[in-house]
Amino acid sequence: MSHETIALDDLTRLGQRTLLKLGVEVQAAADTCAALMAAERAGIPSHGFARLPFYLDQLASGKLNAHAQPSISQRGAVINVNADSGLAFPAVQRGLDRGMALAQESGIVSVAIGHSHHFGMAGYYVEQAARQGLVCLALSNGPAAMAPWGGSVPLYGTNPVAFASPREQGEPLVIDLSLSEVARGKIMLASQKKEAIPLGWAIDRQGNPTQDADAALAGSMAPAGGSKGAALALMVELLTAGLTGSHFGFQASSFFSAEGEPPHIAQLLLLLNPAFFSAGYLQHTEALFRAMLGQPGVRLPGERRQALARQNSATLDLPAALLATLRLRAD
Repeated sequence: MSHETIALDDLTRLGQRTLLKLGVEVQAAADTCAALMAAERAGIPSHGFARLPFYLDQLASGKLNAHAQPSISQRGAVINVNADSGLAFPAVQRGLDRGMALAQESGIVSVAIGHSHHFGMAGYYVEQAARQGLVCLALSNGPAAMAPWGGSVPLYGTNPVAFASPREQGEPLVIDLSLSEVARGKIMLASQKKEAIPLGWAIDRQGNPTQDADAALAGSMAPAGGSKGAALALMVELLTAGLTGSHFGFQASSFFSAEGEPPHIAQLLLLLNPAFFSAGYLQHTEALFRAMLGQPGVRLPGERRQALARQNSATLDLPAALLATLRLRAD
């Protein structure tokens, strides 16, 4: 696969043009491309601009509302955002901005985003909060990919979970993971290459462990940690779709198909201001980090992605075919 080097500013402008052409508002296009860019710079291209053609197809078909107007309501320290069947990025960003400001005053805030869509790299949002001195947890459900423990029919999404904590000095600690054993994209890639997958990644339709990538795609992803991961995925479904009245994984349509109804999945952000809990949070937690880093071979979660982001500060190498597609869509 051939690649092309492109400046970050040029890539941002290109991505925004493709969205603006379909009627997406300027700020929504900017929020979307900022999140995709963060994933690219962090070395997570599966959540970067490779997703944009799928969004564009869904905007063009009407599955995604190109003219969405996310609405915000607040009751106490609970902020509810209705994404209006549009792109998730502007809805989540608006809720996060409101939540970060409120957390400085109230100490703890929840931001629930309903009737939403794929929100990209979950770590992008929690890291923003950590840079404002807040501890943040982010959850999202998604279209069904994992069966409940003991079953064989997918009901839960892979349901990403992200967490970030500020540090006394340097970059925040960022944990970003999904609750499946591996990313579904790895199995899709193995299927395309006609390669076997390791046992433990997935089960087939009958609930049997499989090394056949096609059987895995037709079956179910294996949860990380077995029954514990499946239980955590259920918790995420209830804390996102359950609280917002949005679609559970088994009710949600695909993120990749332009056909059908909107996925209408949900996200939840929990923001905590450490100063409201005890004095000296930054100094206290640094003692734990020092103990961790004192062991050979240990690094803090998020360090590799943050190093890549610093390295990818001016240009990126993207598949030439993807850039050609985006230029065609833009022009």
